[in-house]
Amino acid sequence: MKFNPTRPRLARSKLFVRLASAAIKLAVPAVLVAYFFAPAEAEAPVVGTQAPGFYRMPLGKFEITALSDGTHPFPVHKVLTKAAPTASGVAGKVAPLNEVSPGEADALLAQNELTAPIEGSINAFLVNTGTKLVLIDSGAGSLYGECCGHLVENLRAAGYKPEQVDEIFLTHLHADHVGGIAPKGKMAFPNATVRVSKADADYWLSEADEAAAPALLRPMFDGDKVSLKPYIDAGRFKPFESDQELTPGIRPIAAAGHTLGHSFYQVESDGQKLLLWGDVVHVAPVQFPDPSVTVAYDSDANEAVAERDAIYSDAARKGYWIGAAHISFPGLGHVGVKGSEFYWIPANYSAASVAGK
Repeated sequence: MKFNPTRPRLARSKLFVRLASAAIKLAVPAVLVAYFFAPAEAEAPVVGTQAPGFYRMPLGKFEITALSDGTHPFPVHKVLTKAAPTASGVAGKVAPLNEVSPGEADALLAQNELTAPIEGSINAFLVNTGTKLVLIDSGAGSLYGECCGHLVENLRAAGYKPEQVDEIFLTHLHADHVGGIAPKGKMAFPNATVRVSKADADYWLSEADEAAAPALLRPMFDGDKVSLKPYIDAGRFKPFESDQELTPGIRPIAAAGHTLGHSFYQVESDGQKLLLWGDVVHVAPVQFPDPSVTVAYDSDANEAVAERDAIYSDAARKGYWIGAAHISFPGLGHVGVKGSEFYWIPANYSAASVAGK
């Protein structure tokens, strides 16, 4: 055979190709395993914060926006009270719920997978009537510390500016309803007029009533004065005395009990009705099944119970919307009844735009 000097080189080349191919076949599975099962190199840190606290719903031609001021640990066992039963059936002395009915609060909370203390919502409601922007309640502002004071940022997140608010209607002058109008004494809504019932204003701005008030309530007087002062000084604090409309589509309804001048606000448009009921309920899992449960800072506990019984029955019978300051955000829904027991029906969440409805 004639010697061919290129043949060894060809053989070596073919051998190299075969070896390279085998190496690739062995390497590819290893690469795939490393790709799919190796630890992630760009792990995301935990964010921790919640979404902005606003939720909208239409009411006829009006737009309702629920706004969260924040949540805080609600001291169930310290605050919930109840009148002790008497032989005559007349309500007796009001005492802590755990003394009058031991274990009731814990049992009712457990039915809802909750334990005390529970996170209590502080909600306010913005009503856009098309011609006016009305804020009903304002949250705690700086009066409850770091937990709260988020109303203005959530109002901005909802697409509005504090300067656009025309009027603020307060259900009453407890700190978690009035504090948001002037956090740290600074006016948050520079173009708004503040309205509240004259009965509540007369009580909470009275030095004599402050001196005679229970110790639990006394700190609220200072908070009221600080919050209201810039509006009083500007001539934009105007208490009302009747149930007449304050602006077309919104009127107050006297509902004393929680405070001497506690008010509901009835909002109506195109036959649809929303009742913003302030502090009818503080702990929904307890006070719906047992409306006789009160709170330590009710001005008149028996009157508060009667008011709660009446409004539960009316709302369940007529089916109108409720906006609640202290039911889990957004606090919008209906009252239902099964047998003799009332319950809360939260609004069905909708991501749809309410514009043009």
